[in-house]
Amino acid sequence: MIAKVNVHEAKTYFSKLLSRVATGEEIIIAKAGKPVARLAPLVQELPNRTPGSAQGKIWMAPDFDAPLPDDILTAFEGRDEK
Repeated sequence: MIAKVNVHEAKTYFSKLLSRVATGEEIIIAKAGKPVARLAPLVQELPNRTPGSAQGKIWMAPDFDAPLPDDILTAFEGRDEK
């Protein structure tokens, strides 16, 4: 839920607003009824990871780690071809 407070209220209850934001709430600060700032949590909790959730979705060639052809290897290493 997003709460809306005026500047005076934000200054008066800043610590309480920070506590609310720490629980995930978002606060809009308004001046003369017009929104001017958003007070929001800096770090969002990451969802729990499920090991193996990408199983069957990724394919890798059997020779993915095979040596590069000499001409490409030379280009990467910056050597002059001989």
